[in-house]
Amino acid sequence: MRRVACSALVAMILSHASPAASEAVIHAPGPSGQLEGTLRVAKGGAGPVVLIVPGSGPTDRDGNNALGVNASTYRLLAEGLVTRGISSVRIDKRGMFASRAAIRDANAVTISDYAADVHAWIGVIRERTGNACVWLIGHSEGGLVALAAAQRPAGICGLVLLAAPGRRLGDVLRDQLRANPANTPILPQAIAAIEAIEAGRRVDVADMDPALLPLFRPAVQGFLIDAFSRDPAKLISTVHAPVLVVQGAQDIQIGLGDAWALAKANPAAKLVVLEAANHVLKDVPTGDREANLRAYAAPDLPLSAGLVDAIADFIRPSAPR
Repeated sequence: MRRVACSALVAMILSHASPAASEAVIHAPGPSGQLEGTLRVAKGGAGPVVLIVPGSGPTDRDGNNALGVNASTYRLLAEGLVTRGISSVRIDKRGMFASRAAIRDANAVTISDYAADVHAWIGVIRERTGNACVWLIGHSEGGLVALAAAQRPAGICGLVLLAAPGRRLGDVLRDQLRANPANTPILPQAIAAIEAIEAGRRVDVADMDPALLPLFRPAVQGFLIDAFSRDPAKLISTVHAPVLVVQGAQDIQIGLGDAWALAKANPAAKLVVLEAANHVLKDVPTGDREANLRAYAAPDLPLSAGLVDAIADFIRPSAPR
C-alpha cells in the first residue's frame, strides 16, 4: 500500500512541475515559517534522493549569491544526477530567499540550526518519496552542516562532501587571507579578530579596516563563534555511514590538505580529487587565478568532468550510465 501511495504522489508532483524540468517546489517546517526548496524527480521516481546543503553566506538553492557567485553549481548538479536516476532537493537557507519567513533574522543562526533544518528536510523528503533514507551532499560550509547533521544518523543514507573544510574554519580563513598578497596590510587585524572569535569573544569593529567588515560585522559574529568551534575532522570520525569526499585541485578556498584531513579522520571514506576543478566545481586552467575567479560567475560553464559520475557511482554503484 505504501509503495502505491508513493508512486501516485510522485506522479502528482510531476504533473504540477514544468514538463521540461520535472521540478516542483516543496516545503519543510522552519522555526517561525516554512523552508522552501526544489524537488527534481528522476524518471520513475524510485531511485535514491539527495539533499544538497548549500555553502556559506547568502547562497540560494541554485548555488548563487549576490557576492559574485553565479555558477549555478547546485542546479547543474541536480540536472546531472537526475540523468543517472538520482532525485534531488536543493534548498534556500533558513531566513533567506524563499525561506526568509522561517526566521526573522537570517544572521541569528548556528551550524546546529542548519543541521536541524536538514533533519526537517529529511523528514519531508522521506514522507514524499517513500525513501527510507536521504543522501546529504554538502558543499563548502554545507559540508560542515552535513557532518553536524550526521551526528544524528537517523534517516541519513550517507554523505557526499564537496570542497568541504577539513580543519576548523578559523584556520581555513587564516590561510585564505594569507594567500592574497593584497591582504598583507590588514592581516594583523584580521588574525586578531579570528583569534578573539575562536576564544568565544565578540570583536569591536569601531576601528576595523572597512575591507574586513564584511567578514566580521557584528551581526554575524555569533554565527562565527559557533562555526569556528566546530572541528570537521572530529565530526567525520564519528560518522559510520558511507562518506565520499570530493576535492578540486584548483580550489583557492579549500585545499587538498582539507580533503586529506577528512579522509585520514575517517579511513572508510572514499576520496576523489578532480585535478581541474575549482571551488564551485568548474574546470579551470591550472594556476590561472583570474580564470578561476571568472568561473564563479559562469553558469553556462559545465560542472567539472567526472563530478556527477563520481557522485552517482558512489550512491548507485550498480546503476547503468
